[in-house]
Amino acid sequence: MSDPQPQGHFQRAITLFDAIMIVTGSMIGSGIFIVSSDIARLVGSTGWLLVVWLVTGVITLAGAVSYGELASMFPKVGGQYVYLREAYNKLVAFLYGWSLFLVIQTGVIAAVAVAFARFVGVLVPWFSEKNILFELGPVRFSTVMLLAIVMLVGLTWINSRGVRGGKLISNIFGSTKLVALALLILVGLFIGVNDEAVSQNFTNMWQAARYDAQGQAVPLTVWGLVAAIGLGMTGSLFSSDAWNNIGFSGDEIVRPERTIVLSMAIGTGIVTGLYLLINLVYLLVLPLNGNPNAAETDVIGRGIMYAANDRVGTAVAQSILGNGGAAVMAVLIMISTFGANNSIILSGARAYYAMAKDGLFFPGLARLNRAGVPGVALWAQCLWASLLCLSGSYGQLLDYVMFSVILFYVITIVGIFVLRRTRPEVPRPYRAWGYPLVPLLYIVLASAFCMILLFDADKGPQAQYGLLLVALGIPVYFLFGKRFANRTNDES
Repeated sequence: MSDPQPQGHFQRAITLFDAIMIVTGSMIGSGIFIVSSDIARLVGSTGWLLVVWLVTGVITLAGAVSYGELASMFPKVGGQYVYLREAYNKLVAFLYGWSLFLVIQTGVIAAVAVAFARFVGVLVPWFSEKNILFELGPVRFSTVMLLAIVMLVGLTWINSRGVRGGKLISNIFGSTKLVALALLILVGLFIGVNDEAVSQNFTNMWQAARYDAQGQAVPLTVWGLVAAIGLGMTGSLFSSDAWNNIGFSGDEIVRPERTIVLSMAIGTGIVTGLYLLINLVYLLVLPLNGNPNAAETDVIGRGIMYAANDRVGTAVAQSILGNGGAAVMAVLIMISTFGANNSIILSGARAYYAMAKDGLFFPGLARLNRAGVPGVALWAQCLWASLLCLSGSYGQLLDYVMFSVILFYVITIVGIFVLRRTRPEVPRPYRAWGYPLVPLLYIVLASAFCMILLFDADKGPQAQYGLLLVALGIPVYFLFGKRFANRTNDES
């Protein structure tokens, strides 16, 4: 047998600034420019739209400042996978890693890549879902799919060359998108205010109703409103997710026990503030309600609820800057999605590496390449995310992506209480702020979201599929876990 190729080792190259850029870069993709349209139709009023984003911010911040205790205790590559393993056992950790690879991380990567390609199509119309290059059975391979996959391959290649290249892209695109988003907010606040929209939006701002695609309103009862807020948070939580990704890179971070906690707290705080401000700008520029049958060019007439293709950010930019606003917003979203996917791709492969090191995943994924990164894990992630792009089901995946994401966040935060009882001797450089109230607040609010999603008539089936996907990992663990472990031991 030939000698195995030499492996590299992890390099501690990620500083606090790099980590903050990875957190903010992972969180800000395309969702903030789109999902408020659907939220507006679900809750039907200005006040409750802002409440959805405010509650989302509270949940996200509570999760981050609580989660930080685990990150400071176990600042290792693998992040949340490691926290679940230490708090519970390998089975629970495997179920998370299994879901992460199959849909949570790769599903988000695919969705963000397709969003990038769609907005490139605003500037280069050749990239269109209607431009079919070939058909292979049920797959209609469009130019949008082609560009999405090219993006994934390119970013994976860059990250396979070492962590420094990946963090450089995160820094450049992360800082650019923060500045651009701040400028859009300032332009909206000081130039784009529409007095008529302000008058409409801030009169009777608590009158809740659910609107359908034809513009028909159904008043909401108290419980109907609670359910509507929960369903609306599917989009806002998706837009605010991925703040935990920095934890996956523990062994590559300078002073990880401090840096991970600070970057999550600072990063989620920045993004939450920007999201609340950008939604305020939406409400100052466009009326909340609109006419779904208005002329396509009439962005004011369509309002936030019925913005073309739900692209409320584009509608606001057009209202302020004219027809050139669509191009400006397309460029902003391209920057945002490109940077977001780089950060998500960089982080996720580290979890699969940690699983493989524990003997719970394909042994080949447990190797570092000469650049000191898990190259095989990166390319495996790229391959599966590319297949999800081809499936065309990424949009439907998001409902049960969010169910699975929040479910495992809840289990992880519960792990803080478990470890306080079972392993009190482990050093905790940072203790969860507001313990036990803040972690409990997160658990209650996030669990309520999962229950609302699980039993909703429209979105419930997707959430149930997500729960089924997690459960399918149990027989996989018992059937293949020992086999993976034996192969890993043989190769070590």
